[in-house]
Amino acid sequence: MTRHRQQTGRNVQNNRREGFIRIISGRLRGRKLPVHDVEGLRPTTDRVKETVFNWLAQDIYQARCLDLFAGSGSLGFEALSRGAEYITMLELDKKAANQLQQNLATIGETNAEVINTDSLKYLAQPGTPHDVVFIDPPFRKDLIQNVIERLEANHWLTPHAMIYIEAEKELGELTTPAHWRLHREKTAGQVCYRLFEREEA
Repeated sequence: MTRHRQQTGRNVQNNRREGFIRIISGRLRGRKLPVHDVEGLRPTTDRVKETVFNWLAQDIYQARCLDLFAGSGSLGFEALSRGAEYITMLELDKKAANQLQQNLATIGETNAEVINTDSLKYLAQPGTPHDVVFIDPPFRKDLIQNVIERLEANHWLTPHAMIYIEAEKELGELTTPAHWRLHREKTAGQVCYRLFEREEA
């Protein structure tokens, strides 16, 4: 498997059935956007997405968001639809990144950008603080811990940022900074998804 395919989000799953994602709520509700057929791409399911954005209902409006391993853009486009101020979507696979850019043009959004890059390398530089961060990397690639460390070390988070992490269930507990409080946690099939709230003094 190529390096590009190893780091493409969303995570690997073999039962992918559709070539599009659906925006489930907000001003773009019901819009369907095509997804480029890239190996290893798994859009976050509508069931999980609805739960996550219910958790974020009080936090997403006018938030500056960072979508790491953006893949299909399922989380990023949902955030835009629900009133996020701005979202930066990072995606390593060039074809997937191009599709994200085309979808932004289709819906006429200008308060978002797509960056075709390696998320870990991007986070290694000094950052601009974000209110909401989505972390949904490929399964079983040991990326999450490095992401958490770089978000903190390089100032990518506002004092009370919300951090969403989607991972394989067998990964178990995550090692997070002491000032990250687990706000919500659920499991759906082989996926465990968590929302943390940062509580910087």
